Amino acid sequence: MKVYTKEFFIPKKSLNLNGLDSIENYYNLKIKPSFPLDFPIRFIISKTDEKGYYCEIDFISVEKKEERCFLNSQNTIFNHRVRSFEKSDKFTAVLMIPTGIGAELGGHCGDGNVAARLIASACDTLIVHPNVVNASDINEMTENTLYVEGSILTRFMMGTIGLQRVRFNKILMLMDKNEDRYFNDEIINAVSSARVTLGIDCDVLQIDNATDSKSHYSSSGRTSGEIKNIDQLFKLIEKHKNNYDALGLSTIIKVPESFNKEYFKSEKIGVNPWGGTEAMLTHSVAENFRMPSAHSPMSYDMKEFHIDMDLGIVDPRKAPETASVTYLHCILKGLHKSPRIVDFDKGLNVESVSCLIIPDGCVGLPILACLDHGIPVIAVKNKNIMQNKLLSLPFGSNKLFIVDNYLEAVGIMNALKSGVNPESLMRPIKETKLL
Repeated sequence: MKVYTKEFFIPKKSLNLNGLDSIENYYNLKIKPSFPLDFPIRFIISKTDEKGYYCEIDFISVEKKEERCFLNSQNTIFNHRVRSFEKSDKFTAVLMIPTGIGAELGGHCGDGNVAARLIASACDTLIVHPNVVNASDINEMTENTLYVEGSILTRFMMGTIGLQRVRFNKILMLMDKNEDRYFNDEIINAVSSARVTLGIDCDVLQIDNATDSKSHYSSSGRTSGEIKNIDQLFKLIEKHKNNYDALGLSTIIKVPESFNKEYFKSEKIGVNPWGGTEAMLTHSVAENFRMPSAHSPMSYDMKEFHIDMDLGIVDPRKAPETASVTYLHCILKGLHKSPRIVDFDKGLNVESVSCLIIPDGCVGLPILACLDHGIPVIAVKNKNIMQNKLLSLPFGSNKLFIVDNYLEAVGIMNALKSGVNPESLMRPIKETKLL
């Protein structure tokens, strides 16, 4: 089994944004008994023009019949349930900053923490995915923030699952066996540090490099990759899953040396070369085991660990990576209280979502789900490599707000929360419509 990315083009006339099944039907992506088969785990629209939509889909490719037992093939990522009403007793916001797109704020090493903390102060519950707050040994998420793996958050927004708050999780940390024992020792030390400071319950399982993961860039410039032999990782998780509530991964992702040097030394901020492959790993695990999961990349030698690079002072958004050995504490803190995945009618579900905040230009299943659910979307002008115009999508009145920054986003949130139409605060004010 392997995980890889395939690029598609969908003509405008063939994509009904108010009926997400059309994507599945158009490409006939439903699971069939023939082999090999591809099981979709992630969907991105990277560019929109007058002709249609340029899409990238991450797949798990299954070549043998016996490997299908690892797949949650009952429901694909395109399954959705349109919510029938909105719960308004609490204000619940979802903040997403997609991985591997070079977002100016939040696209690097946890520099989305500040936006998340600000937004969390303006709502009862904030739901984020790991990319927003993961910053190597730093994670400044607030107590009212839920840390939810990206594919699970997508299914939540599609209305097919619920999230159950927990007091704590028992975590299994799976780490690759490194030729340099130093890195394995430091991962164990990082887990021990979290045990004595956060009070987490976590065991470590050393694995013999079960996967072969490589990073590269897609034609859109987004970081992607390929993961071979992921069935070996699945077998290990299957063996231990009943004794744990959440899964941490510390595995080696191979990137060309030029990627590493260019990312840290270039004056341009660039796109993080590890993030896309990390997302492919966690989407694969979470999709098939319905367990909270998160990944931190393991350095495979001292050279890759920046020792020989003499990086000096780097861009502040990259600094947490140069100041850490294991990049691990952030995911341990996140997984400690990450909510469990439950049926739609249990726990928190999409009926409680008050708004989605996302960088402008980003279109994926959560945005398309908001169209169906009637959930307001706040798009922040947060520069990134995606090339979509949200204004071209069929949002209803007062369902799309494009703002200049996260400070303004919080203002829109507070207006929605208090029942104030944001247009009533703008001058000149429009004339009252006479129908």
